[in-house]
Amino acid sequence: MKRHLLPLILAALLLAASPSPAASAAAGDVFSPIRTYEEQFTDVSTGDWYYDNVKALYELGLTNGQGRADRFDPQGSLSVAEILTMAARLRSLYESGDCEAGPSGYAGGQWYEPYVSYLQDLQVIGGEFDGSYTRPATRAEMARVLARTLPEALFDPINRDIAAAGYGRGLYITDVTSSTPYQQEILLLYDWGILDGTDGTGSFCPTDGIPRCQAAAMVTRLAYSSLRIQLDWDIPPAYSRRGTAMEDLISSDGTFYPAPEPDAAQEIDANIRHMLSQGERRILLQYPPDSLSREKVDALTQAFLSAARLYVEQTYNNVLCSYSARSGVVSISFSSSLYGISETAYYREATMDLAIAVHDELWAAGDITEGMTASEKARVYYTWICNHCRYDFASTDTSMSHSGYRAFAEGLAVCDGYTAAYNLLLKLEGIPCSTASTADHIWTVAELDGETVHIDTTWGDRTGSIAYQYFAMTEAESLARFA
Repeated sequence: MKRHLLPLILAALLLAASPSPAASAAAGDVFSPIRTYEEQFTDVSTGDWYYDNVKALYELGLTNGQGRADRFDPQGSLSVAEILTMAARLRSLYESGDCEAGPSGYAGGQWYEPYVSYLQDLQVIGGEFDGSYTRPATRAEMARVLARTLPEALFDPINRDIAAAGYGRGLYITDVTSSTPYQQEILLLYDWGILDGTDGTGSFCPTDGIPRCQAAAMVTRLAYSSLRIQLDWDIPPAYSRRGTAMEDLISSDGTFYPAPEPDAAQEIDANIRHMLSQGERRILLQYPPDSLSREKVDALTQAFLSAARLYVEQTYNNVLCSYSARSGVVSISFSSSLYGISETAYYREATMDLAIAVHDELWAAGDITEGMTASEKARVYYTWICNHCRYDFASTDTSMSHSGYRAFAEGLAVCDGYTAAYNLLLKLEGIPCSTASTADHIWTVAELDGETVHIDTTWGDRTGSIAYQYFAMTEAESLARFA
């Protein structure tokens, strides 16, 4: 998988920033209400998800409403000054039992300056917000302030392990990266149960504004351990490939050749990989105006189709090419002859899900382990394919037996179905592979432990028992079958 930081680095970040459980105490043990909420805010109902948070915020004396005493304005935005004021009141409440005692010792021309000065003297903030107090605050800025408002020793890192695993493996909080402002503070708030994200993958939306209802939730979770969130993220085992998409299996450095010649196999392959890695199925080429002939376009079409067959697991076995001789534009679109364009996304995703299930089951059963060589792993998958598929002698040109989908779903396949399913399993394992073919047969070419080998699961399954002589053949041995 790509686009994610190393899990160990991220786990270390969380561990370094969080106190040990033995040294921590619940912040909820040191705060008590100073007044009673009696439904003062007419725009907050008992059924609102944030009701308990707004109630606690009021009872702690951290808010008196927005504009008037009966209005909280839960969806209203907060300025930087308002966030700092709320944080200063919480810290003063912790230090003295009085929300205003700490800030009252400071003067300033603007209403918020005493709160700012109080937090600066406590080193909760520095000068990072100077000149920005009146503008709307971002969620990242809110995290920056709240993560340092109270002593860290007050917080039990209840989500340390699950947050580190979900984030480190790129499954959750994917919109927070090493370049996100206040990354460490954001992660700490997940760790402490202050945050759980805005969607099913724990997204933080760091550059968004912070509504007053969300701010109330974050602040009161700092104050009361009973309001904190125990994350229940679904973290698959480390070996799992759940969440992998077809495009994740294709490597491309982004190189694209706008006008390859039909015999430029490496350039055409680079274009195919670029297309597939983007999850697309169309390639646009640009040749000099009036330079194209029907013969050249036909040759290009065949060359691109042959290149696509190297990636048989991607499901594309059909190509449509259109061009304009005047403009020099060539459009090459890929599809499957087995199902319509509208069904392509479904079958690609379904095939991937079935393959991942096989991959994960073999790991869970111990049939594949971390210490195995690539060759040993490939042999396990070879055995699985041969044991779970049978050759479809009744197949037609449009039969789904040509697909990896049917090989997994029904255990029925012909050579391209066998090969598509097998190559998909190898690529989920990180084993580089492609295909070799004749006019009427296709099989796997894989890199196993530094050696290029040919593997034919179709022939391996046609003798009544598993024929391992067709696993890890040399090229000469493979081609000798057709002599």
